[in-house]
Amino acid sequence: MMDDFKALRVISEGTVLKVQLDSPETGNAVCGTLLDELLTVLGALQDASDVRVLILSGQGADFCLGGDRREFAELLAADAGGAGLRAVAGKARRVCDALANVQAVTIARLHGGVIGAGLALALFCDLRAGADTCRFRMPELALGMPPAWGGALPRLLHETGAARIRELILTGDSFDAAKAAELSILHKVVAEDELDEVIRQWTKPMVRRSPVALRTAKVMLNAYAGAHRLADATLFDAELMASVLTAAEAGRDR
Repeated sequence: MMDDFKALRVISEGTVLKVQLDSPETGNAVCGTLLDELLTVLGALQDASDVRVLILSGQGADFCLGGDRREFAELLAADAGGAGLRAVAGKARRVCDALANVQAVTIARLHGGVIGAGLALALFCDLRAGADTCRFRMPELALGMPPAWGGALPRLLHETGAARIRELILTGDSFDAAKAAELSILHKVVAEDELDEVIRQWTKPMVRRSPVALRTAKVMLNAYAGAHRLADATLFDAELMASVLTAAEAGRDR
């Protein structure tokens, strides 16, 4: 289907599509190239009615260690006004929207570090299974950034609850798989060598479901989950991200 990607490995198995973040040397850091390739895959799925399940995973020791900070610095150096950052942040939001709304059921297979932007990608999947050795963190404030990546904050607040997430964002503390399950970030926690079996058990009934019923159920779940939101403040995420980082860079230059 798509074998010329640089940051992804895509494997088609009939009604199941496996998408692996494939830059283990960077901890599968989320960069513009990765976002472009994810948008290509997710866009193609809109016309692929035979694909019932998409499994998102990562190569190497970690699922994803967050955004590519080196790319952020390069974008700021190239344009101090933050146009490049806004473009990447806009792509991030489109990827997360696509993960949430693509007609296939999306499953995150998590291991190792699930940090920042990596956690955001996982959150927008319908189901999330993690190894018991996973570690999670939202380090944005410690990095001088707002928690405004991909529209993840309202998703996190809705899935988990404001009080608990407020603590994790403001302190930047890391937490383990057991805590992630308690917070409903993970649906299942197992030993890493049992992850594939858990996902197989999830996938097995889904590929037998009526594709129309499955697609409609997902649309309904998304609609009811978002019914409480009067306005979508995540539309400002790209602007917030660029504004904070460009202001910080300008302060260092003085």
